[in-house]
Amino acid sequence: MGSPALLPGGPPLCGRYRERMVESTQIEGKRIDVLSDSTGETAEKVVRAAMLQFPHSGAKIRLHTRVRTKEAARPILERAAQEGALVVFTVVSPELREFIHTLSYELRLEALDLIGSLIGKLGIFLERQPINMPSGMLPLSDEYFRRIEAVEFTVKSDDGKEPRNFKKADLVLVGVSRTSKTPLSTLLAQRGLKVANLPIVLGVEPPPELEEASQDRIVGLTIGLEPLVEIRKARLKQLGMSVDAAYGLKEQVKEEIDYAGKIFAKHPHWPVIDVTGRAIEETAVIILESLKERDEAAKNARAALV
Repeated sequence: MGSPALLPGGPPLCGRYRERMVESTQIEGKRIDVLSDSTGETAEKVVRAAMLQFPHSGAKIRLHTRVRTKEAARPILERAAQEGALVVFTVVSPELREFIHTLSYELRLEALDLIGSLIGKLGIFLERQPINMPSGMLPLSDEYFRRIEAVEFTVKSDDGKEPRNFKKADLVLVGVSRTSKTPLSTLLAQRGLKVANLPIVLGVEPPPELEEASQDRIVGLTIGLEPLVEIRKARLKQLGMSVDAAYGLKEQVKEEIDYAGKIFAKHPHWPVIDVTGRAIEETAVIILESLKERDEAAKNARAALV
C-alpha cells in the first residue's frame, strides 16, 4: 500500500522526490522532473511510455509527489531551471497550475502541463465545472474497494495455491513456469479482476477444479522455446543455481511446452496467447480484448434467442 495521503499544505513530504534512472548506455545528464499533487503515478507512466521511444537518452526521471502549494513547487522549479531540466506536471488546482506556468516562464523553464488542458476541454464538453481536487484527497469509492478485494483474491490464488478459487475467479491463467502468469495476474487484479493462475507441470494433470470452472474465463499462455530457455537460465543464475539444472535444459523445456500444448488442444475454447517478446501490459490488453469479445458474443447469442 502507498503512503497515506497528507493534508493540503502538510509538511516536508510535499516536495520530496525520488530519482529513478532510465536505462541508458550513452548520453548523461538530462533530467525530467515529474511534479504531481497526488502520487504522480499517471504522469510518470506517461513520461516513461514516451521515453521508450528514446532508449539511449540517458535521462533521469525525478518524481515529486503531493506538491500542493506554491511554497512546495517553487524550489522544485528553481532547481529544474538551474539544471536545465524539463518539468512535466499534473496539478488540478487552477491557482497552482497558473503559478507553475508563470514561474516557468519567468525562469525560462520548459514545463509541460499534462492534465490542465484536458480538464479544460472536458469542462467545456461536459458542461460541468471540475471539482479540482487531487485524486489522493478524493473519498474512497466502491471501485477502489473492488480493486483491493481483487488484489487480495489474486494473491491468495497465485500459482495454483487455491484451486477452489477457480470457480470464483473472473479469469484463470494457465501456462508453464515463466510465462508471466503472476505479474499478469497482479496487473489485471489492479484493474479489478479476480485472477487465479495455474502452472502446468510436466506429467501432472490439471486439478478437477479447473474443469469445474467457467471455461470461457480460462486463458492459456505459451511462449517460444528459445526465449523460455533463456528466461529460465537467467532465473537459475538469479537463484544462484546451476544453469544446467533440468529446469533450464532445452529438452526438458520443450517437453513442458509440448505437454502444455496437449492440454490446450483438449480445451479448444480456451484462447491461447503467445507471450514471446511481449510486455505484460500488451498481453494484458490482449486478454481483456479476448474477454470482451467473448462477452459480446454471449450477449448477442442470448439476444438471438429472445
